[in-house]
Formats: sequence, C-alpha cells, structure tokens
Amino acid sequence: MEQLNALSEKFSSLAWGIPLLVLLIGGGLYLLIMSRFLPFRFFGHAIQVLRGKYDDPNDPGEISHFKALTTALSSTIGMGNIAGVALAISVGGPGAMFWMWISAIVGMSTKFFTSTLAIMYRGKDSNGDLQGGPMYFITEGLGKNWKFLAIMFSVFGMLGALPVVNVNQLKQAINDIILIPNGVEVSLSSNLLIAGVLVVLTSVVILGGLKRISNIASKLVPSMVILYFILVLIILVLNYTEVPKYFLMIFSDAFEAGHMSDESHKDVIGGVLGALILLGIKRGAFSNEAGIGTAPMAHGAAKTDEPVREGLVAMLGPVIDTLIVCTLTALAILVTGVWENTADNGVTLTASAFQDAMPGYGHYLLMICVFIFSMSSLFSYAYYGTKCMSFLIGADKKHYYNYLYILSIILAATTSFSTMINFIDGIFAFMAIPTMLATIILAPKVVNEIKAYRTRIKS
Repeated sequence: MEQLNALSEKFSSLAWGIPLLVLLIGGGLYLLIMSRFLPFRFFGHAIQVLRGKYDDPNDPGEISHFKALTTALSSTIGMGNIAGVALAISVGGPGAMFWMWISAIVGMSTKFFTSTLAIMYRGKDSNGDLQGGPMYFITEGLGKNWKFLAIMFSVFGMLGALPVVNVNQLKQAINDIILIPNGVEVSLSSNLLIAGVLVVLTSVVILGGLKRISNIASKLVPSMVILYFILVLIILVLNYTEVPKYFLMIFSDAFEAGHMSDESHKDVIGGVLGALILLGIKRGAFSNEAGIGTAPMAHGAAKTDEPVREGLVAMLGPVIDTLIVCTLTALAILVTGVWENTADNGVTLTASAFQDAMPGYGHYLLMICVFIFSMSSLFSYAYYGTKCMSFLIGADKKHYYNYLYILSIILAATTSFSTMINFIDGIFAFMAIPTMLATIILAPKVVNEIKAYRTRIKS
C-alpha cells in the first residue's frame, strides 16, 4: 500500500507542473479575452436558456438543457465540493479557496468553449448515433491528422471516469459517521461489504443508459444541493460572528500561504506561494472539471441545434459548483475551527464541522448529502467512461467498460484516500492536455459562432 501511495503521489506531481498550469489557467484566460468576457456579459441569457425558454423538443440530441447541466453537475457536485475543499484547506489553509475561485472564474470561459464545440462538432459513433465530447470535436473539428489527441483523451478518459475518489470518500464517511461511533469494527471485510452494496446500486442504474441516468440526476441533484445549502447556512448563522473574519482570511492568506502544511508540493514552483496556487487550481479543476473534458460529453447529448446556447448553460457549472457550493463548504470548515484542531482530512473534516455546529445529528445529515452526491456521480461517470470506450473500440462493445467500472468500486473501497486522489489528479491532467489544445486551436470557430448566434437572437 505504501509503495502504491508513493507511486501515485509521484505520478500526480509529475503531471501537475508549470506547463499544465499555463495550459489550464493561461488557456482559460486566452479564451476569456477572445470571447470578450462573454461569460459575464451573457450570464442573464444563460439563466433564461437553462429555464427552458428556448427549448424545442424537435432539436437533435437526447436530453434537455436542464438535464444536460444536472448530469454534468451530478458528476462535479459531489466529493470535489465536500472532500476536495476539505483537503485543500487542511493542506493549504484558507488561502487555497481563493485560488479555487480563480480557477472557477477562468473555468467559466473554458467550459463555455468546450461545450459549445461539443455541439458544433458532434460526431457519429459506430452505431450511427450522434455523440459529443472532446474526442469528437477533435476528429470532426481538427481532422484525421489530430486523431492521436482524440485517442489520448479517450484512453485517459476511461481511467478518469472511474469513480475511485467518490467511492473511497463514501466508504470513509460510512465508516467515520455510522460504523465506528456505533462500535462496529472497520476491516477489509466491512469495506468489501460497502463496495458490494455500491456495486449493486450502481449496476441497476448504469445498465439503464443515459436516459435513466439523466432522469435520476435531474431529480436528485437539485434537491440535494438545496438541502446541503440549507445545512451550511445553518452552520454559518450559528457562527455568524466568525464569517467576516474567515471570508477576509481567504483573501489575505492567498498570497502568503502561512498554513501550507504539505512539504512535498513546495519545490514544484517558486516555493510556498507557488505550491498554494497549484493546490488551489488542482482542487478547483477536481471540483468543476473545467478544461478536463468530461462536461462536454454530457452537454454534447443536449437537445439543441444552437451550440452557443449549450455553452452558456455549461458555463453555469463552475458558478454553482465552485463559487457557491465549494465556498459554503470552505466557510463551514473555517468558522467552526475544526480545520485547526483536528488531523482529519477529506470528508471526515467536513463531517467534523457539521458535528461541531449541530451536535448529535449534523454528521448524519451530511451523510445523507454525501450518499446522494456520491451515488449521482457514480452514475454520470459510468456514462463518460462508456462513451470513451465506444469511441476507441466501437459502440457495440462499450458495455465492457461497466465491468472495469465495477471492479474499480471494489478497489477504491479498499485503498487510501491519498492514493486515489493522486491517481485521479494525474489522470485529469492527461485528459486536460488534448481537451485544452484542441479548444485553443478551434477557439476562432467558436468566436464566429458567437457572432452568428447574436445575429440570430436579434432577428
């Protein structure tokens, strides 16, 4: 186990160097400037599209704008917001949250461009069905010579879609919140039992395909976000005197990194501050997946013939996900003070904050949210993985991915959190390379599409 952990840590730090930071943040800024800050100018219009004002049931595609966003959100709102934020704060202190915000603001433009491209260049799989996603906009938009990028994305996409972090943190939550306090001894067999239950639940849903996944996600995700929202607001109201202090600390600590506890990151770029920026961007990417390429696969299935419209809906993802949900989690952890007086990490740290504010039942309420968030992510990721596999070896063989997926659930329930998060961080980095390169090259086509769309709206 220790060797596996060391190996995954090396893999993650190799992948997350300066080049990737430049590609994700520099690339995102380039897209933001190229679109003349479109995400901010068109924010109101994006909300109208999401509410269904422009929906047409006869448009090509499988699911509505709202269902496409909730399917994409069901994979991003989850452990990135509950465990990822806790990890960022326990390693980098309050300042890490500031860099997660930066990644989200830049990520809005990245999400807009990638999801617009997913509709502009939809391809057909071997069954002749319309599909969207980075592998299709690479082959359709850039041509055959660039197919190696599409293959690279699909290979890493199959691994990146494995639900290892979600399962690992769900197992940790069940152990720390339910089993251990009630005197149940946690062992390999109890972890395998948890994995077995998850395998059964996941199999029932993922074998039903995208329609079933999006139906379940569109019902579960909004209600869970609202419940989580209310619980965190209760924590903030109970500790209202602390909120301004910690909110300001997110800004003040962003440039001094006094809390940076993880020595291993410090030598990567320019000492402690560089490490803190890297940590925030990495956790931001894990939370909202902007530039990674998963969301365009969900948005590529939306019922629309207006690419820009889907891009606008997609860019709301980082706002809901990182700017709202992650900020609430961060403040809950900070105002309760649990981040300073416990060695807990991941979901357990968030649970400590809930327990501190609502003794006796707070952690159980969090457990409900964690369970739903995890399960909805489990369903969406399976869809992403099968899309990658069908691109590589044909749509008729994509069901083989489900066996790999189910195997990974058992693996994740029996390994450490750090091994799993490092593995996924590294894989996400290799998914971002083809996604961002293709998006930057195709960006001028999107800008032309924006102009055409504005003309159509006016007329």
